[in-house]
Amino acid sequence: MTQLRLYPNLILEALSNVRYPGNGKNIVELGMVEDDIRIEGNKVSFSLIFERPTDPFIKSIVKASESAIANFISPEVEIKGNIAVKTRIAAPQEAVKPLAHVKNIIGVSSGKGGVGKSTVASNLAVALAREGYRVGLLDADIFGPSMPKMFGVEDEQLYMHKVDDRELIIPLERYGVKLLSIGFLVDKNSPVLWRGSMASNALKQLITDADWGELDYFLIDMPPGTSDIHLTLVQTLAMTGVVIVSTPQKVALADARKGIAMFMSDKINVPVLGLIENMAWFTPELHPEEKYYIFGRDGGKELAKELNIELLGQIPIVGSICDHGDDGQPIALGETIASQAFMHVAHEVIDAVDRRNELLPPTEKVNVIRK
Repeated sequence: MTQLRLYPNLILEALSNVRYPGNGKNIVELGMVEDDIRIEGNKVSFSLIFERPTDPFIKSIVKASESAIANFISPEVEIKGNIAVKTRIAAPQEAVKPLAHVKNIIGVSSGKGGVGKSTVASNLAVALAREGYRVGLLDADIFGPSMPKMFGVEDEQLYMHKVDDRELIIPLERYGVKLLSIGFLVDKNSPVLWRGSMASNALKQLITDADWGELDYFLIDMPPGTSDIHLTLVQTLAMTGVVIVSTPQKVALADARKGIAMFMSDKINVPVLGLIENMAWFTPELHPEEKYYIFGRDGGKELAKELNIELLGQIPIVGSICDHGDDGQPIALGETIASQAFMHVAHEVIDAVDRRNELLPPTEKVNVIRK
């Protein structure tokens, strides 16, 4: 290995090519590079200073700094793993109520994976937006985020801006839906290996440190099953209610029953707005009148009746639902049998929310406003 001629100003010049997302300034002029650059032969180490330990761009800034030194100085510089991360001691700030300008917060949950929960959440959001409502969608499925792909925004970059002296993440907007996902902050080809507390903290930041603005409906695509993520959400937010997604088969219904029991428990106590039966039957696109009950018939309908909750709708299996999800164009955008089913579900959710709000004291009732 060639002995390089390195000095602090050369390192700073390279790092001046790294810009903090959102404000256009580089990390040197922002004072993020601490005055502790150490050079030992070809080994370089220093510290980066962030305002808070939960900054969503920490990992990307560290990687960008490593790349800048390799590209603008030499790939022989030993820098990987030698960048320390520090945070400033911020002055205490007045607590900000999460989603203070959001009328209704609705969780989309399932007892198990593989029942199409994220497909339902994405199409429900689009259907509500098509009806003229202001809609936000948070992909809270930390370990399997799929919304970036379903909305065709996998390669988009997040930015931040200042609102009332706070730096807030700007949600992406697609098809009239404001969207954030942990998938925007991690490598889409690598698994998210986080402990529960790390996942919960990341999720809280996407909720509280984002500029969601005024919304009529804020949908949360929850992780499948029952976990501490669910506890984090209900402890952080005053949720209007939750919709449960299941397929008609007995194994899915058994898990859906557990999920419903969790939300109805004294510890959680979130209203269950109703159940959506996904994959209710298979319908060939060229023969819409035909129905094939490949996962059983009316299982979700019967469970809803048994538990005395609303059946919000039955979504058929249609090949184009998957195709449109993979192409980043939710099928609810179109005019097909499947899109009509999602529009019907959207109307039922609106009615369920209205019924729930009618039970609230007058001071707590909310009105939704169409665009």
